[in-house]
Amino acid sequence: MIIEEYFNYRKELLEQSKDDEGFIQESLLLAEILPSMLDAKLIDSEDANNSYLKSNSDNLKINSYCVNESGERLQLFMVNENSIDLTATDDDLKISKKSSYDGQFKRGTTFINKAIKGHLNDEIQDSSPARALISQISSSAGIEQYDVVELFLISTTASVTGNGSPKKFDFDSEEIKTQYTKDREQKKKTILVKKRLIDLNFLHTVLISQGNRETLKVDFEKMFGSSISCIQAADEENFASYLCVLPATIIAGLYKEYSSRLLEKNVRSFLQFRGVNKGIRETIRLEPEKFVAYNNGLTITATSAEIGFESGQNSIKSLTDFQIVNGGQTTCSIYFTQKDGFDISDVKVMAKINVAKETTEEDLEQLITNISNYSNAQSKVSKVDLRSRNPQLVKLKGLSESIITPSGLKWFFERAKGEFNTMVRAAGLNKARIQKEYPTSRRFSKELLAKYFCAWGEQPFLVKRGGEKVFRYFIEELSGEGNAKKATDVNRGFYEELIAKVILFKTLEGLYGQGKNSMGQLRAVAVPYSISVLYKYFDGSKSNQPFDLLKIWISEKLEDDLKSFFSELLMMMNDLVKKYAKSDDFGEYSKKPELWEDIIVSKEIKEFMSSDNVSFLINKYSISKKELKKRHSDQSKSIEVDFHEIYRNVVIHSNGKEYYKNISTIMAEEFDAPSKRKIEMIISHISTKKDLDLKLIHFERDLINRIRANRAEVFDQLPTVNDYYLSDTLDFIVKKYNEVLEAKMNLASEFDKLEKIAISKGIKYASVFGQMAKKLSQGEAPMIQDVIFASGYFKDKKQVPKNIDTTEIVLSELFLRKMSEWEAKTRVLSNGERTYLAEFAYGLKNTNDFHEENIRRHLEKLIDNGFDV
Repeated sequence: MIIEEYFNYRKELLEQSKDDEGFIQESLLLAEILPSMLDAKLIDSEDANNSYLKSNSDNLKINSYCVNESGERLQLFMVNENSIDLTATDDDLKISKKSSYDGQFKRGTTFINKAIKGHLNDEIQDSSPARALISQISSSAGIEQYDVVELFLISTTASVTGNGSPKKFDFDSEEIKTQYTKDREQKKKTILVKKRLIDLNFLHTVLISQGNRETLKVDFEKMFGSSISCIQAADEENFASYLCVLPATIIAGLYKEYSSRLLEKNVRSFLQFRGVNKGIRETIRLEPEKFVAYNNGLTITATSAEIGFESGQNSIKSLTDFQIVNGGQTTCSIYFTQKDGFDISDVKVMAKINVAKETTEEDLEQLITNISNYSNAQSKVSKVDLRSRNPQLVKLKGLSESIITPSGLKWFFERAKGEFNTMVRAAGLNKARIQKEYPTSRRFSKELLAKYFCAWGEQPFLVKRGGEKVFRYFIEELSGEGNAKKATDVNRGFYEELIAKVILFKTLEGLYGQGKNSMGQLRAVAVPYSISVLYKYFDGSKSNQPFDLLKIWISEKLEDDLKSFFSELLMMMNDLVKKYAKSDDFGEYSKKPELWEDIIVSKEIKEFMSSDNVSFLINKYSISKKELKKRHSDQSKSIEVDFHEIYRNVVIHSNGKEYYKNISTIMAEEFDAPSKRKIEMIISHISTKKDLDLKLIHFERDLINRIRANRAEVFDQLPTVNDYYLSDTLDFIVKKYNEVLEAKMNLASEFDKLEKIAISKGIKYASVFGQMAKKLSQGEAPMIQDVIFASGYFKDKKQVPKNIDTTEIVLSELFLRKMSEWEAKTRVLSNGERTYLAEFAYGLKNTNDFHEENIRRHLEKLIDNGFDV
């Protein structure tokens, strides 16, 4: 069954990889897959540079590339085009022979060999996307820089054994011997070429693991020919500790093989040879034998260890889930000092290795965090939590579920990898409903959120770097550990402005375009750089008139004048990047602050931003600092209601008793006694219409994730939810609550209107609306029983009438009068809207296309409040 899950996921990937014309594009597929590789820590950034080149005659191919953060590793990506053929059958996509992949890898290694040796220089035109890459890796500078070339084959195929079970294929590394010139001296070099298959097996594992890093096993005997002598310092219930002395050559060898995968995410990144790192280098150069005395050494964690005992001494043969949690600076400094030609053979480093015993991922993360915080003395370590449970991310998730856009829509914030996919998979036959409610255009991950947030600032080069760099900056700014002096108040106003930034970024991506209809090949550069220009002239030092992001939130799009402005700016930025970049590798150079500093002071930008058209835009879209400060002050004083808990309760209650009874029956042998009791408690709460507390909600979430990871076919055996009246009722309540806040209306009086409508309909529990208003005004969300009672409001239709096509309704004077009379009793609209409608209903004004559009918007509001069409 797991193979079927792979192919289900493949369909989703390919669907997300289609362009506007419905064709699958290899570049779009890569854009979908690279974030998963980032989550697994195989790459440092999901931002790859297009370098498409394919030659059937030379049997070579490459799609794109990136360079790791410390610069010594070139990472190449190649898509197996046969694997994205829509006519391929499942049997075609099951690969059981390693040789099938060897043929694909051969195209990539042929490219690498030819490029490094300069054989492609005269064959490639200057306009080719691969020109910059080929020029770089064939140059002396490139050969000196890159020690490792890592080739990733992207293939949406399932790797299987002869009987159809999942299988992992490993591929041997190759070496390319070459030479280059430095300081007029001829030097020889061996470049390591590593090959890694990214297939459906890998991608599905990352998905269901919710973005956890890929476990790294270091086998010392296999890599270095011998185990590591050690002494056991502690053997406690939950962990064992070992002390050893590691030769620097082993540390350098580990870094060459695994790069930043060795370094846990919460540890600061390599800071070049400044401060302590300069000291490390000088010790290696002048007093290598004293290194062990001067340096604090490494702290390493693992989840298991293979320990040997020979000649009365312990030795470490291998470590599983190897991570350096303290000493990342030492590791990188040793490697790059050796790379610069210094001898490290006499250098030894103290290491403490902590092996956790039977620990959960969460406990291990906490152990790593504590070690990082308590044992680092070299330089400041940020204490921000980069995981999905970060408090700011949790708050943002709650806001995404609580805040509805002016047009009545919601955005889906995927706080944890695979969250949306799991929700869709668990919905069974009703997945189309969820996909329709949250299309791709209104979904974003925490990594994308960081890019959208940071683009509205003066560091577009940071956005281009992507990966942990931009995400860490985002979290530090929110938590008050970055440039901001205090933690950001993550409230309704912040969320609305954040979504405006998302809309801005996504719109610019659309304006720039992709593929043959795009402005060029620099979209990932031009978009953030253009947004930063606007920021600089509004919110930055160039102006005293902040941009009013709320205008984008309200309209949920960019007006035509802003689109026109950005279309011109994007085209100009495309040319400016090429003009001011001091390298032909525009994608990589755009990650440097130097490019931004040159562009923002360029005469082209100054002239463009001083035009009459831009002056008009500044006046139209700006807001005074005083008014903005007052708005933020008012927003910070408002009481926010977190609907996350009640939304989860509604989902669970809507699933029904039989849903969880079936789970309990099907998976009976896989549950321990405590789990069975908790499932029984869920069933009991559904029967008695009681709210599940957070502990039960988290248990249910983990239960669904566990099924998704290990027994996804169980979802196909569960009863399908056919009645969504509870979720539609809650959506209606949340929408009404948002309308009240946006229009600054009185909460009690607006819900009192609903109560009167309910009474007129003869609803049994009409008073529930008044009770909910009281709770909401105090910042409390409704309880499940409130939602159940309120659902009677829609007893005639069972569901809130949503998504009715009002364009099919004839807006006759008689119909308008019916609308006006019904509204006069319920008073759903504002005073101005009420008067506006009445003028057309009683013939005081004639309608046109513009007025009809407004009236239909009012009609939709009436329908949502119970008006019977």
